Amino acid sequence: MPITQFYKVAVDYDEPFYNIYGGTQDNNTQGGPSRTDNVHGIRTGDWFVTVFADGHQPAVDPTNPDIIYSEWQKGNLIRYDRKTGEVIYIQPQPGADEESERFNWDSPILISPHDPARLYFASQRVWRSDNRGDSWSAISGDLSHAQDRMKLPMMGRVWSFDSAWDLMAMSQFGTITSLSESPLVEGLLYAGTDDGRIHVSENGGEKWRDIGNLPDVPKNYFVNDIKADLHNADTVYVVVDDHKSGNFSPYILKSTNRGATWRSISRGLPHRHVAWRLVQDHVNPKLLFVATEFGVFFTVGGDIWTKLAGGTPNMSFRDLVIQKRENDLVGATFGRSFYIFDDYTPLRSLTAENLKSDTMLFPVRDALWYLQRMPLGDFQIGGKSSQGDSYYVADNPPFGAVITYYLPESILTAKEQRRKSEKAIEKTGGNTPYPGWDALRAEKAEEDPAVVLTIRDSNGEVIRKIEGPAKAGFHRVAWNLRYPESSPWTKKKQDDYIVIPGPLAAPGDYTVSLATRINGVLKDTGQQTSIHVKLMRQNNLATATPEEVVAFGLRLDKLKREGTGANSAMKTLLAELGAIKQTLLRSGADTELRNRARALELEVMDLQLQLSGDERRDLAGATGPLSVQRRTSVAQLGTSFSTYGPTPTHQSSLEIGEQGFAGIRTALDRIFSTDMPALRKDMDDAGVPWTPGRGVPSNN
Repeated sequence: MPITQFYKVAVDYDEPFYNIYGGTQDNNTQGGPSRTDNVHGIRTGDWFVTVFADGHQPAVDPTNPDIIYSEWQKGNLIRYDRKTGEVIYIQPQPGADEESERFNWDSPILISPHDPARLYFASQRVWRSDNRGDSWSAISGDLSHAQDRMKLPMMGRVWSFDSAWDLMAMSQFGTITSLSESPLVEGLLYAGTDDGRIHVSENGGEKWRDIGNLPDVPKNYFVNDIKADLHNADTVYVVVDDHKSGNFSPYILKSTNRGATWRSISRGLPHRHVAWRLVQDHVNPKLLFVATEFGVFFTVGGDIWTKLAGGTPNMSFRDLVIQKRENDLVGATFGRSFYIFDDYTPLRSLTAENLKSDTMLFPVRDALWYLQRMPLGDFQIGGKSSQGDSYYVADNPPFGAVITYYLPESILTAKEQRRKSEKAIEKTGGNTPYPGWDALRAEKAEEDPAVVLTIRDSNGEVIRKIEGPAKAGFHRVAWNLRYPESSPWTKKKQDDYIVIPGPLAAPGDYTVSLATRINGVLKDTGQQTSIHVKLMRQNNLATATPEEVVAFGLRLDKLKREGTGANSAMKTLLAELGAIKQTLLRSGADTELRNRARALELEVMDLQLQLSGDERRDLAGATGPLSVQRRTSVAQLGTSFSTYGPTPTHQSSLEIGEQGFAGIRTALDRIFSTDMPALRKDMDDAGVPWTPGRGVPSNN
């Protein structure tokens, strides 16, 4: 259930989908996929535990997703092998003549950006390992104020040892809470504590200097986060708070000289939003994200912070991490589990100016070409098969190519524009003018506005058109990498158990363009971007290339479209012929007209049998000639859930179906183009009352 309290979050770089790890309150450290390749979503069974007890800060080897570092409270550090499930306890230990270490409840673990085998960990001092935690050496002395908390005042006084202390399940004090190493300068290290101290070392820990004099910040602050800039070796950020003293202000500071001086960059954040974590974009150095007690905010190079609402409740985000390969922002919340902001790259190019006036279509992340699994045997996307509503699954991100666009203003209908102006007048108590009947009729006839996204292949051929919202703001629409579904129009949506969408488009390069449709008129905005669809995995026994799979799918779809269309057309035609027979009974027309209608009815029923088969015979399980629809179904069911390619059986079924339909089509072409127009004309000439399928009655 999405109610877990996560302290911290880490991500790996597994393929094809990365995993997320987090330490939880009372519920272990857990890992699970950011998405899955099945239609149901992310199941509880997809998750696993790396270590027991209260979980805290994890870390994952960026070069080997099977090596995960996890800990439980007070610095109990382990290395977990995902492949074997084995756990090795690797907490650094004091020497023979040294006293015990003081570890924070959530001790910081850092994998060096310069060597994945090098770890940094912290108690009251900084530790380093060059062999993934097998052995450690201390590279600092005590970097805290080293105060005895038993001697410090609480609630205005110092308390007796026999007072009601609860120290067993509490964090120790005078501990290092945050570590960072510059990715640009090896050995440029930063460390922050829980008692108001920050240090920097420029030589791998040989020498440290205090840089903790933060302007306009209470003295004994808690360092929630410290981050070396990803783009500038001299820049560093720090996030601190003083909530234990009842001060809930956010404090985020930046230094451009390795901590010699600091300036606040948190002034644009709301009051009483304790800040917990800061991360920087790896492409745009000005793009920063901060996790606060009430949500996530971002800024692009300034003190203007904007909250990322995007479907998240008002809740505490305790940690953030960026998965750089996917450009995903992953948040750990204290009470609502994990949230992922998929592909935040549109934020990189935002400015206050273009948000006011520009319609924008953003670059599309590469889309993976594969078929989703159905491990629960449910053909309905997102369904739970027979598991019931108590079976929990989290949503996967939308399948396919996710298209992001921005509209500075909503596209309003004429009625909406009228009401907008009227409301402004109503607020002042003025008179709202009567628009007139012509304007009201025009409002009623107007179509709703829409954004139309057109997908084209590398040859410029239109593959798909997708409608999107026309309201102001950011919108995301997914193309499922398929051609349009080609079933015939129906008045009501069919509730089929097996849903087979349109044919897959082949891996390759596509484009998407953005147009607006206002009252039925399409207007191109000039916005266009590319879409790259790439193969995620190769079928073990594949006999055909993706292009051959798609070519067969298009050929099959053509027969399906024509066959289902013919079936619907024949149903409509039989309804028309039935109406003709009934109407002829109450007219004085010649009996020959009814005989012709009956002969056409019998011929169409025979063609229906050839196309769709005999439903009663099929239900009885009796043998008989195979219909075109059955031949098509064999080819479709045989290939729609696989990228293996058509077998000889599928090829043969499709060919027989195409040959059978050719004769049906010839007969239907004659009936629709010759026989029925002649019958309708003769009925008009005979003065027969109107029946469906005929135009305005003639004057004869």
